[in-house]
Amino acid sequence: MAIVKMKHLSLLAMRPDREAILHLLQGMGCVEVAEPSQEQRNQQLQELMPHLQGTEQEQWLTSPDASHLLEAQVQKQDAERAIGVLKHYGIKPSGMFSPKPKLTRSQLFAPDACTKGRNAVQTVLDTDRELSRLQGEQGRITALKHSLTPWLSLDVPLESHSTEDMLVQFGTISSAVPFDEVVRRLEAASELVQLTLASTDRDLSYCLLVCHKSCEDSIFEVLREVGWSRISMGEWTGTAKENDARLYEQLQVLDSEIEQLQEKLSGMGDLLPELCQASDRASITINREENRTRLLDTQQTFLLDGWVPAERWSEVEKQLSLYPCAWDVTDPKEEDYGSVPVKLKNNWFTKPLSMVTEMYSLPAYGGVDPNPLMAPFFILFYGIMMADMGYGLLMMLASVIVLKKAQPKGGMYNFFALLGLCGISTFVMGALTGGFFGDFIPQLLKLMNPESTFVWFWPTLFTPLEDTLLILVGSMALGLVQIITGMAVSFVRKIQAGNVLDAVFEELTWWIVFVGIGLMAANITPVILYAGLVMVVLGPILTQQGAGKITGIFASLYNHVTGYFGDILSYSRLMALMLAGSVIAQVFNTLGAIPGNILIFILISIVGNGLNFALNLLGCYVHDLRLQCLEYFNKFYEDGGTPFRPMEMKTNYYEIVES
Repeated sequence: MAIVKMKHLSLLAMRPDREAILHLLQGMGCVEVAEPSQEQRNQQLQELMPHLQGTEQEQWLTSPDASHLLEAQVQKQDAERAIGVLKHYGIKPSGMFSPKPKLTRSQLFAPDACTKGRNAVQTVLDTDRELSRLQGEQGRITALKHSLTPWLSLDVPLESHSTEDMLVQFGTISSAVPFDEVVRRLEAASELVQLTLASTDRDLSYCLLVCHKSCEDSIFEVLREVGWSRISMGEWTGTAKENDARLYEQLQVLDSEIEQLQEKLSGMGDLLPELCQASDRASITINREENRTRLLDTQQTFLLDGWVPAERWSEVEKQLSLYPCAWDVTDPKEEDYGSVPVKLKNNWFTKPLSMVTEMYSLPAYGGVDPNPLMAPFFILFYGIMMADMGYGLLMMLASVIVLKKAQPKGGMYNFFALLGLCGISTFVMGALTGGFFGDFIPQLLKLMNPESTFVWFWPTLFTPLEDTLLILVGSMALGLVQIITGMAVSFVRKIQAGNVLDAVFEELTWWIVFVGIGLMAANITPVILYAGLVMVVLGPILTQQGAGKITGIFASLYNHVTGYFGDILSYSRLMALMLAGSVIAQVFNTLGAIPGNILIFILISIVGNGLNFALNLLGCYVHDLRLQCLEYFNKFYEDGGTPFRPMEMKTNYYEIVES
């Protein structure tokens, strides 16, 4: 239950062995390849080739080609696109609550499996591209068919053109002007004109204009007044009805071809395993190639700069000794702690708290792993705020089902494991307060028998509605315990670092003050409190300079008194959320009991408690997180650590197991 000790690895090996070594280290999953800074790069250049200068050195030490990385990224994108196509037709990988199927590395990267994967991706994407082409053609023809709709009633070839003497045009006029009026105005302008109405919609009237060219000017003068707009019929031949029938036949053929392709895609479920394997292969390759780009090459060798857990180094050393290479392994210096990646090592009880720590920030290397120090408080506080046996049972049940059935890894495992631990705490606190979906059981028994005076089979320690003040005092007392625990950790850390005066006047002094206040409240001698106040005054005098000796006294008093008072008061949220959750559950149960019908009561209670459970599930987590991060961590926690991200075989769909 600590921060794993890291060792810095500098490896020099032959370039022909580079791929084999990278595959080896990726399979072991315990080496993080670091990208050397320019300063480190220059130092390595100088150590390797001191006789070369400037640009000559740069020519000798280069970065590996990234073409393989780009190729793997394209393969990953194609595989995911193919999986997305099948998902559209209801063919999906196993759900989040199903365990991943297992494969060995040799099975995943077998030549036959690689070929099948590439062919599967190509088959799905080619079929989808053809389907998209046909759907595009379908849309184009549908649009053409729609453009012919206004002219269907017109039994005139659409390729009709003007002659030397006659003008023929298709066009539209505004439907705001009655068509008969337009015709009368045209006839008044000339007798050598005919305007035929094809159709009318809300805005336009679609017309065919035929007139003698001798009266063209007068006719268009009238048409301009009614918004005439010419429409070109392009390459159409035949009447609108004839073209519409031809387009309809083309759409029928396209519909049939599209349906066939869709059925073909719907039947490609047997290709899904190959697609998922192709995606995972690409993911593994991307991870390896991204690390490969951080290496440095000479003409004959390559340099690897990285980190390895100290506990795994003997294993890595044994494997590297199989290759002609040289390495240098050192413990990081204290001034280099900021660049050392952080890996936490916890047991089954504290490991789930990693999701809380990572949400805030990992501890700095050389600091304290907060998970063991936080786990008891976080789980207890969550149970206090939720405090209901029914809710606790639901949380435990969800945790057990998911952990057993899905066997999740990483963050998902931490979430459901923490849910189960908090569920146990919630159930225990619910048993102490007598809450089971609020007062569901007493209300139900009263509906069944109005004379019922049901009480729990065991006496409740306290109830939120009757012992609110007691719960408030207890919440702040628990807060004081957590704050003192944080101060104790800080005290030990300062003593270990040699900062004795800081430890004495920051932590020890205020412990004495707290004890003195407690003794005075119990009507015992105030001497200890006076001693604590003397130390409060002495602290700034002994540690500050000049005027700071005086101002530091008032600053210390103000900051510590208001700080500790505000921190302890924040723990009143434990009582507030317990009370709120209990009251909301009872309100819904009371509303459900008003009609006097058992079925209605159960229905309203289920809905209300479901909403209350969902609200508290998130609300309790947020407030619990706040207590840990703001009131607890600020006493001892040094954050800012960067996570340890080794080169590994990380997959989405399959679990890689040892052969």
